[in-house]
Amino acid sequence: MMYRILLPFLALVSAAPAVGQTPEAPPPAVATAPKPATVKVTLTTVEGPIVLELEKERAPITTANFLKYVDQKRLDGIGFYRAVKVQPGFGLIQAGVRNDPKRVLPNIPFEPTTKTGLHHEDGTISMAMAAPGTASGDFFIMVGPAPTMDADPANPAANPGFAAFGKVIEGMDLVRKIMDEPTSATAGPGAMKGQMLVTPVKILTARRSG
Repeated sequence: MMYRILLPFLALVSAAPAVGQTPEAPPPAVATAPKPATVKVTLTTVEGPIVLELEKERAPITTANFLKYVDQKRLDGIGFYRAVKVQPGFGLIQAGVRNDPKRVLPNIPFEPTTKTGLHHEDGTISMAMAAPGTASGDFFIMVGPAPTMDADPANPAANPGFAAFGKVIEGMDLVRKIMDEPTSATAGPGAMKGQMLVTPVKILTARRSG
């Protein structure tokens, strides 16, 4: 038994350099790529803050569009109005200007995940749209991962996905709470029927925060 215990120790000793032996130089450090540039935005809701980290380098068009809404205060006073509850702990919440002519800006070009390298994971923020190139001022936040909402690299025409452009870094507990809010069984057009919150969660302000 003692022999078996000593074997690993002897192996370590034999692997160590002898006294006076010149140790080999450590391998050169591998340079790591710098983190892509981001910008933070805080959505202050009536329930508390949600802090976003937006990918202004990897998704420049989509992020710039969102920041226009923020800087022009077009998101102040809107609300999270939709909760898609696929299963417990999995779904999304949606907010936006809902084509309000006083708030909406022109549609933006589509930035698919095959271009940005982003993915629809838990906490991802992405643009709502009817089709590629129709996104403007409505967005959603994922609860749980949804890889099927990424563009299909093998067949992007069949599944272009949605334009992810950042993630929640603070306030996911609030996002989940909003998703669990009651929805109307009858409100909502088409596929959105039954997904509209009875009481939307108001966004008081949206501001850059870093």
